[in-house]
Amino acid sequence: MLLQSARVLGLLGLLVCGSHAVLQVSISLNKVELSVGESKFFTCTVIGEPVSINWFNPQGERIISNQRVVMHTEGVRSRLTIYNAIIEDAGIYRCQAVDIKGQTQEATVVLEIYQKLTFREVKTPQEFRQAEDAEVVCDVISSPVPAVSWFYKNREITPENSNRLQVLPNNNLQILKVAKEDEGVYRCEARVEARGEIDFRDIAVVVNVPPVLSVPQEAFNATADYQESVTFTCITSGSPDPEVTWLRKGRQIERSEQYMFNMLEGGKSTLTIKNIRQGDGGLYTCRASNKAGSKESEILLKVFVQPHITHLRNVTAVEGSAAMISCTAEGEPLPEISWRRASDGQTFSHGDKSQDGRVEVQGRHGKSMLTISGVRLSDWGRFDCEALSRIGGHQKSMFLDIEYAPKFQINHTIFYSWEGNPVNISCDVLSNPPATMLWRRDRFTISNEGTSNTRIHTAEGRSLLEVTPMSDRDFGRYNCTARNNIGARYQEFILAQADVPSNPYSVRLSSVSQRIASVTFMKPDSHGGVPIGHYIVNYKDQSSQEWRTVKSHGVQTMVLLTSLEPNTTYEVRVAAVNGKGQGEYSHTEIFQTLPIREPSPPTVHGQRAVGKAYRLGLVKQDDGGMPIVEYIIKYKTDKEEQWMTKLVPGMNDFTVLQPLQWNTRYNVEITARNVKGLSEPTYFQFVMPQKPDITDSLFSGLGLGAVVGLGLAGLLLLLVLVDVSCFFLRQCGLLMCISRKLCSKKTATSSKGKELEEGKAAYLKLPLKEENGKDVLKPDLIEIKVHSDNSIHTKQDDSKA
Repeated sequence: MLLQSARVLGLLGLLVCGSHAVLQVSISLNKVELSVGESKFFTCTVIGEPVSINWFNPQGERIISNQRVVMHTEGVRSRLTIYNAIIEDAGIYRCQAVDIKGQTQEATVVLEIYQKLTFREVKTPQEFRQAEDAEVVCDVISSPVPAVSWFYKNREITPENSNRLQVLPNNNLQILKVAKEDEGVYRCEARVEARGEIDFRDIAVVVNVPPVLSVPQEAFNATADYQESVTFTCITSGSPDPEVTWLRKGRQIERSEQYMFNMLEGGKSTLTIKNIRQGDGGLYTCRASNKAGSKESEILLKVFVQPHITHLRNVTAVEGSAAMISCTAEGEPLPEISWRRASDGQTFSHGDKSQDGRVEVQGRHGKSMLTISGVRLSDWGRFDCEALSRIGGHQKSMFLDIEYAPKFQINHTIFYSWEGNPVNISCDVLSNPPATMLWRRDRFTISNEGTSNTRIHTAEGRSLLEVTPMSDRDFGRYNCTARNNIGARYQEFILAQADVPSNPYSVRLSSVSQRIASVTFMKPDSHGGVPIGHYIVNYKDQSSQEWRTVKSHGVQTMVLLTSLEPNTTYEVRVAAVNGKGQGEYSHTEIFQTLPIREPSPPTVHGQRAVGKAYRLGLVKQDDGGMPIVEYIIKYKTDKEEQWMTKLVPGMNDFTVLQPLQWNTRYNVEITARNVKGLSEPTYFQFVMPQKPDITDSLFSGLGLGAVVGLGLAGLLLLLVLVDVSCFFLRQCGLLMCISRKLCSKKTATSSKGKELEEGKAAYLKLPLKEENGKDVLKPDLIEIKVHSDNSIHTKQDDSKA
C-alpha cells in the first residue's frame, strides 16, 4: 500500500508541475521457480504515461498471445500468464514501456523451471530373447538430471560386482548375452539430491528361449494307391513351450480324415497321413513357434510315380509384350522342370535368368512358368520342357511364334535419276503375319497395274516401284505403306533429279620428273546424286591445242601421267563422271617437266659369288630423263694403283667381277652414263674370304652321316692296303688265303710277281669340294700310290690356286 501511495503522489506531482517525467517500470516478482506443467502469471506496472507496454521472451522476441502464453494490458498495468510451463520457457522476461517521446523503460523477471522426478513408459515385464544383448528400459526425467541406480536381488548393480550388467549413459540397464538365469525383478531407482526427491520402479525381466526342433527321421518312402499310412514325428523344446503346426506347400494342415495330429510327452508331436495318394508326395514342414522365434524342419515323403508332362502348348506373342509359357508335369517325387531354348541350346531352371534379364523361370514341384519380357524376334523358335525325377524323365516341345508390325529393311530413301532413265525404288518389309503394301504419290494410291511410266512388282516382303521419269512432275516424294493386324508403318522415298558432279579441286602435281608426273586432287563436294564412276584428267603441251585424256582407275584420286616430254610446260585439269555425265573441269594447273640431265649416282649391293668371283647388284635409279647407256665399273685391290675397268650395258641389273684374289680388300667405283653424260661415281668396298682348306673343301656341306661314312670307307681302304702289302711282301693276309685257294696250281713266285706289278701301278683319286659343296674333279685330285717299299705317297695337283 505504501508503494502504491507513493506512485499516486508521484503522479499527482507530475500533474501539478505540468511537466513530463520519465517512466518507471516494475514487475511484481523478480525471480520465480516453477515446476514443469504448472502455470504462473506476472504483473508489470508503469508509473507515468506509457504509450505502449510489451513483453519480450528470453530469446528477445516480442510476445504475442497464444493458447499457452497470454498477455493482457489495461492502462498502466500488463499481466503475462504462462500455462503448463515447459523447460524451454525458462529465462529472463522483459516488460518494456514506451512514452510519447519514444523513450523506453523496462523491468525484468527471471523464470526458473524444474522437472519433477517422472518415470515415462516404464513397461513391466520386459521380454528378451536368449543370447541377445538385452537393454532394460527405465525412462526417467527430472530437472536437474536425476541419478539412477539399478538393484537386483537387493544388491546394487555396479561394474565391480558384474561384468555382464552395466548401466548405460541413458540410464537403461544392459545385460550382455542374456540367459535364462538372468530372469527376475530389477529395481530402477532415481534420486534428485537438490530436492531430496526419490522414486523407483520394479521391472520384471523375462528371457524367452527360441524353439529347438529335431526330426528323428527326415525321409519316408511310400507307394501311391495302396492305402498306406505314414507317421511323422517332431520333437521340440523352448521357453515358453512352443506351439507346433504342420504345413504342406506353405499352408497349414487342418485335421481331417486323412490327416491326424497327436501331442505326446517330452515335446513330441506327430502327423499321420492315411491312404497315401500320388498328390501326397513332397515336403512337409514341422514348425515350432514361441515368442522368441520359430524353427522349421522338413520331412520328405517320397511317392514314386513316373514323371509325365500334362500341359504344354504353343504360344503366340506380340513383339515387345510378355510371353508366358507354362509346363506342368506329374510324378513322384515331383519332377524338377527345366527348359531348353533350341536356338542356342541355353537351359533354364527354377530361379534362373538370362544374361539380359528378360528370360526368367519360376515354379517348382511339377509346374514351371517361363516368362520372356519384352519379346524380341530372336526369341522365335522351339522351346523344350523336360521333367526329371530320380526314376525317370519326360520331354515335350512347344513353338513360340512372334507377331510384329512391319519393319522396313532398307534405310536408303533417296534415289536419283533423270528424264528417260528408269529407276527401281525398293520397299523391303519384314512382318508377321505378312503385310500388304501399297504405294502413294501425292496422297493418291498407285494402282498395282501401274501407269504409263510406273510399274509395281510385288514379291513376299518386297514391293518394287519402277519409275521412268518423263518430266519434272515425276520427281518428288513416294510413300510405301505396309500394314498387318499388328500395326501399320510407312516409309517415304524421294526421287530426286540427278545432276553431273561438281568440279574436283585442290589439283596438285607431285613426283614430277622428265617424263612422269603424278596428279592428285580432292573429290567434288557433290556427286550429283549418282555415284561417281571415274575421273578424267586432261593434259596438253602448253604450246598445243589438243588435249590428251587419262582415265582414273575407278574412283582413285591419283592419276599418273607418263610419256611426257622433258623440259616442257604442261596444263592439266580434272573432271568427274557419273551416270548422268561429265561434270565441270577443275581449275587448270600448270607444271613443267625437268630437263634432261646426267643420271643420279647408281646404287649397288654386293654378295659373294662362287669361287673367286663377286656378284655386284645394280639398282635402277633416276636416269636423268634418258635411258642409261652403260655402267662403268672400276675395281682394284688396296695394294694396287692401277684400276681394272669393266663396261656393263645399262639394261643389266648385275655384273660379276672375276677372277679375284683370296683374302683381299677391293675398292669399286661405279658410274652411270646416258646421252647427256656421266653421273657422280658411287664407291663400294668388299673383302674376299680366305682360300678354302682342302679338308674343309672335302667335308664342307657333308652331314654327320656322310662324314661317318667317309671315315668307315677310309678305314676299309686302309685295311685293304695293309692286306695288299702283307700279300706282296710277306705272303700272308686275307688276299693270300684267297689266292691260294683259287690259284693252287700256280707258283707262289709268279703270283707274287704279277700282283706286285699290279700293286705298283695302283692309285686312288679322291674328288675335292669347293666351299659351295660342288664336286671338282679337275684339277684338284689327290693321288694315293702304293710303292714296293710298303709306303703310301700322296700328290695334289696345284695347277690352280
